[in-house]
Amino acid sequence: MSARSEPGLRAPQSRTEDSPAVSSAELHRRRGAAVARGVGSVIDSYVDTASGGTIVDVDGREWIDFAAGIAVTSVGNAAPRVVEAVRAQVERFTHTCFMVAPYESYVAVCEQLNALTPGTFAKRSALFNSGAEAVENAVKIARHATGRQAVVVFEHAYHGRTNLTMALTAKNMPYKHRFGPFAGEIHRVPMSYPLRDGGLSGAQAAARAIELVDKQVGAENVAALLIEPIQGEGGFVVPATGFLPALREWATAAGAVFVADEIQTGFCRTGDWFACDHEGVVPDLVTLAKGIAGGLPLAAVTGRAELMDAVHVGGLGGTYGGNPIACAAALASIATMRELDLAAAARRIGSVLADRLRAIAARDPRIAEVRGRGAMLAVELVRPGGLVPDPAAAGAVSAACHAAGLLTLTCGTYGNVLRFLPPLVISDDELARGLDILDAAFG
Repeated sequence: MSARSEPGLRAPQSRTEDSPAVSSAELHRRRGAAVARGVGSVIDSYVDTASGGTIVDVDGREWIDFAAGIAVTSVGNAAPRVVEAVRAQVERFTHTCFMVAPYESYVAVCEQLNALTPGTFAKRSALFNSGAEAVENAVKIARHATGRQAVVVFEHAYHGRTNLTMALTAKNMPYKHRFGPFAGEIHRVPMSYPLRDGGLSGAQAAARAIELVDKQVGAENVAALLIEPIQGEGGFVVPATGFLPALREWATAAGAVFVADEIQTGFCRTGDWFACDHEGVVPDLVTLAKGIAGGLPLAAVTGRAELMDAVHVGGLGGTYGGNPIACAAALASIATMRELDLAAAARRIGSVLADRLRAIAARDPRIAEVRGRGAMLAVELVRPGGLVPDPAAAGAVSAACHAAGLLTLTCGTYGNVLRFLPPLVISDDELARGLDILDAAFG
């Protein structure tokens, strides 16, 4: 059955006859005169409508969507539950600021997050606007609760674009270049990167990282150990089995707060509600955003009640954090994920994707590895015969996909990884058409 005929999904809505005619070329010209050059885009086409696994641009061209707004529109664009919830909320009120005049939907979102995230202990949540804000507030909470300052992060990590989160992020260009100085007391240690680890097991890679922390930082100084269970912008790096549990065990023994950055991996993307679920790892704090609210800006920190409640009243918040419209969208998105069982959908999509990617890899020596979990998969491209990164090849394949109407993204510290993040409501036909384009792009 096509995803468009399933409950909770809708076809793209076309422009009306009254809509002014506009082209991508004209919009691109206007953009050059109005938008700061530092804001980039993957393609030069401008969106008109989107639904399921497709985007239609203002020129009427259909794109198969393997990006989902960077793992945001997991429930699809303009998902009916989200649309109706947003419409109803806009008609009631658009903003009061929860810190001034609170409302029920903020509380309801926190209740949902406390129930969904790993761990059966008492939890609390606080809502923000973006993933970077969530990460920054998780660090604030960990430092306040422990009275310590050091934060341990990992090679290839990406955690945001604010001053603190740029310090937490590993990659210089384009995220950090000439934007310093950055916040201090950030300490970076090696990640488990199976393709490039020389055969280290998860336990061995964890021991390597822990030894550096113990010797160079001191366990007693660590407020937080912050990690993406599967790295996002860093290349969809999946750590070896046992790496995350060993770090979790060390953090407990050291009295450090274990923070899982599930901003890209959360909300069914990896085939579980959260990527930590795969190995049964229970974080102290979880940072959340992207897929949480069907495309509206919302983020959260959820964690142990004693940590979250350690911060004084007024120490957390923000004018727009937990905006009522975004909260309505989040409640509708979570309901859609449950109704359509999008965790199972992610596993199904991942199985189809992985089979096709492995078939391509079998004939193309540039693909060093197919990796990921659920509907969060990637291929790393190298020069044949070794592991020298080949960002030009990744860029060329992605450009060929764009020319044929498939929206894809690159990532990785070396820029040599093609990543695939289709909406979890993509139909079998849309997925197959996208994979045919990808297959042809590899030649």
